[in-house]
Amino acid sequence: MKTRKLGSFECSPIGLGCMSLSHAYGTPPSEKEAEQILLQALDLGYSMLDTAALYGFGNNETLLGKVLKGRRNDFVLASKCGMFKNAAGVREINGRPEVIKKTCEDSLRRLQTDVIDLYYLHRWDKNVPIEDSVGALSDLVAAGKIRDIGLSEVSAETLKKAHKVHPIAAVQTEYSLWTRNPEIAVLDTCRELGTTFVAFSPLARAFLTGKLRDVSALEEKDIRRGMPRFYADNYAENLQLLSRVEKVAEAENMTLAQLALSWLLGRDDNIVPIPGTTRLDHLAENFSAVDLQLSSEAFEQLDQIMNQKTVSGTRYNPATQTEIDTEEFM
Repeated sequence: MKTRKLGSFECSPIGLGCMSLSHAYGTPPSEKEAEQILLQALDLGYSMLDTAALYGFGNNETLLGKVLKGRRNDFVLASKCGMFKNAAGVREINGRPEVIKKTCEDSLRRLQTDVIDLYYLHRWDKNVPIEDSVGALSDLVAAGKIRDIGLSEVSAETLKKAHKVHPIAAVQTEYSLWTRNPEIAVLDTCRELGTTFVAFSPLARAFLTGKLRDVSALEEKDIRRGMPRFYADNYAENLQLLSRVEKVAEAENMTLAQLALSWLLGRDDNIVPIPGTTRLDHLAENFSAVDLQLSSEAFEQLDQIMNQKTVSGTRYNPATQTEIDTEEFM
């Protein structure tokens, strides 16, 4: 089977983002349904699963630990620290070394494992030098608690600073046809440093599947309601772009989701997309993109149709934007 490098590991070219099984997009599936998704993912060939302390405020890690403890050697386990539910029940970004180490112990317990293969700093806490946070992660490597270190939503400059403290195995940032920010600098820096780029939301939080047409139907607690690209006026404009992308998908004999994932896989061998889903049919559809290849004409057409200049609305609202470190287009 095809694989891609992920730090000191080899994994399937497409991994599974597990967030939606517990968190973020309205009402999550039942535990039984989530269990089916996880087990079927491994059977299909997904060999990297991505979770975080934040997802479901620990419930996602608990789910993976309960369901997959008997198949721990079948996949690369990735989780994240630095953003979690604090004692007051509030989401907190905290990258202090002692907090990172405690969060890791909590995650190991929930995941029912002795070691986490790839452990990300979920967000850079800008009150703490990145060198200090990565230093704590390096201590966890030395202690055998984690194997590789990753960073999420960081700039090329921050990645370089972190890499001087300890090799960074992976950087995880949103990347898809409608989110091109990594193309500013991070993709190039990842290649230079030998750092794998992990693309989250490669299907643009369902936009690039073509299944989400009416954003007014989103549940009140769905996180997309707070994202400007999903505001009604912006979304209507973006759907017009998607209609043109659909024609490319038809010409390539692919579904929209397969097209979007094939586009990412074909950009660079150093990219590992991690789409999430709560449906078994979508799980198989997404993974099938591993064996598909876009024509050069399709790449050119897609880059012209959908890019940072044609998409309506920013990725995050102003409050959320202050929490991340990724470069922005001017």
